[in-house]
Formats: sequence, C-alpha cells, structure tokens
Amino acid sequence: MSRLPAVRLAVRNLNRNRVRTVLAALGIVIGVLAIATLGVFGNVLQLSATDSFGGIGNQVTVSPAADAGVESFTERDLATIRRAAEGRGEVVPLITGGALVRGNGASTAAQLYGTENPDALFDAAEGTVPPRLRSGAVVGSGVADALGLRVGSAIEIEGNRYRVVAVLAEAEGISAVSPDRAVVLPPAEFADTEPSQVVIQANGREAASAAAAEIRERVNAREQRVSVFELSSIVDTISEFFGLLNTFLLSLAGLSLVVAGVAIFNVMLMSTNERRGEIGVLRAVGVQKGDVLRTLVVEAGLLGVAGGLVGLALSLVAVWGLYYFSEVTLAVVLDPSNVPYLVLAFGFGVAVALVSGLYPAWKAANLHPVEALRG
Repeated sequence: MSRLPAVRLAVRNLNRNRVRTVLAALGIVIGVLAIATLGVFGNVLQLSATDSFGGIGNQVTVSPAADAGVESFTERDLATIRRAAEGRGEVVPLITGGALVRGNGASTAAQLYGTENPDALFDAAEGTVPPRLRSGAVVGSGVADALGLRVGSAIEIEGNRYRVVAVLAEAEGISAVSPDRAVVLPPAEFADTEPSQVVIQANGREAASAAAAEIRERVNAREQRVSVFELSSIVDTISEFFGLLNTFLLSLAGLSLVVAGVAIFNVMLMSTNERRGEIGVLRAVGVQKGDVLRTLVVEAGLLGVAGGLVGLALSLVAVWGLYYFSEVTLAVVLDPSNVPYLVLAFGFGVAVALVSGLYPAWKAANLHPVEALRG
C-alpha cells in the first residue's frame, strides 16, 4: 500500500465518526493554543519590559565604599575610573544634595546635582542642556510644573538666584539619576566640591559591564575603595523572572497536551477495537502489518496536524487581540523570537498525537487475521 492510499483510507476512517474525531482533535487544538499563546504572551511581556528598561543597562554607578569606611573619592580613584571607562563611555562625576527651591511665589523640594557636563545624562524638553554648565540651572519637569517654570524663569536656592537655561524631559524608565525632581547646577555652586558618586554613561551594555569589571579590578585591587552598581543587573533580573514565568506557563500548557494525547490514545484504541473485523479482512486478503500500522499512524498524525493548525490559527487571533487591546507595540508582537513558540507548539502537538497512536496501531497491526474475523 503506497502512502497516498493510506492517507485516503485514514481520512475515510476519521470521517466515519466525526464527533469523536473532532473531540479528539479538540484536545490538540487546546494544547497547541495554550502552548503557543502562553509562550508568545510571555515572550512579548519580556520584550516589552526589556525595551522599557533597555536604556538603564548602559549606566554604571560608582560610589565610595561606605561599608569599608570610605566616605569620598580620591583623585587617584577618579583617575583610575576614567582610565577604566576610556573608550567605553562618558564619565560624569556628580555632587549630590537636596534643597528647597523657590520660584514664582511657590516652593518645592528638589534633588540637586552638580556637574559640568549634564548633557551626558539628561535630555531637554525645553531649551538646550549645555555641554558645559558654567552658570544658570537646569530643572526637571516635576520642579518646573510645581513652580510654573520655563526657560528664562528665575529660581532661588538657599538665597542664591539662578536663571533656568533648560527644562528636562520626563524620565522614561529607571535611571541612576532622578531627572524629574532634579535641579542641575555648576559644581562651583556647592560648598562641598568633592563628587559623591560617579555615573558612567556607557556606549552599550557590554561596554558598561566591561567598565564595571575593570573598575572593580583596578580601584579595589588592594582594598575596598568603591561600590560599583550596574543597572543592567536589573534588566538581567527582569529577564530571568520572565524566563522562569514563561517556563512555568509552558509547563502548564504542556500538561494540557498530555491530556489531549490520552484522549487520542483512547480514540485510536476504541477505533481499533471497533474495526477488528475490517482489519481481519484486510490481513486475510494479504494486506501487510506495515500497511495497517501506517494507516492507523497516519490517522493519529492527521488528528495532530489538523488540531495543530487550528490551534495555531486561534493563537494568532489571541496574539492579535493582545496587540489590539493592550499597549504592546507591533514590533514586539512581530519579533522573530516569537516564532519558535509557534513551531514548538505545533511540533509538540503532532508528536503527542503520533506517540498516542503508536500503541493502538501496533496492536491492530499484530492482530491475527482469524482472531480478528472472529471479533
């Protein structure tokens, strides 16, 4: 018996009891739908989170090691940090503090930053962040809204007046600095001119990790001098969490496919018992064991393929619904990394169907013609 007649015979057998066939395929549909949808949903959430926090992976924060009794940087520390970050990003020493800011008859609390090159860390929504801040003040959007400030407005901090040269854009994601509540001043405006932290705005995540590792190796070679914090570790933690969540969801979905496999096993076993006479006739007229085996395996495979295709179509509808009714971007939904989950779901569904049909097919193929004809 060639393969094509085996397929035709399998289709005819499946059409004999359509209700039972549909119910068996429905288990595969649900299993494939669950694996594909949960897998893609989990990956879309992970990609969306990574995109939202993607920028923070480029920053490294270096602070004096307070736990080791170090309260400030030395000139040697700063020089070593600059050498470690050379070619990998821009080093921005920051003097930090807090103060009450007054303007337009109101006041609000603000985070003060003292740096000469604020354009490496901040973006302007109004005006231009100067590459070298010699005078004036750059204010965050939260401070500007609270005091009704615009470029050219005046603010007062501890009796000193400053002209606003730029208003910062609202923060997007997590950063080593707090731009919304920030007021950036020239370092000379601070009583303590020693930086309390150093932020490295690296060219990328790999450059940030390399700079952080070299700073730890060089500056802390003899004693603990600085604490180095890579913001990329937050992204790694988020990715690890979503990876575990995705594995858990896929495991649950896989269980539904195992249940579907049991249903197919039962359907194939019942079908074999009901067709003992037919199988006996086929064997009596010379049909080989392999042909019987092939026909029944093809039946199981067709159940898997049909159920898998329907399950994939429904999962695509579900993914489209996620895009339509939520704020995820089309680029994330269409990301190529989602495709393996669809392939995995379809392949697993077909494999479960084939494995479930193997024993009933083997049992039918090994029926003795005389015993089969006796029923």
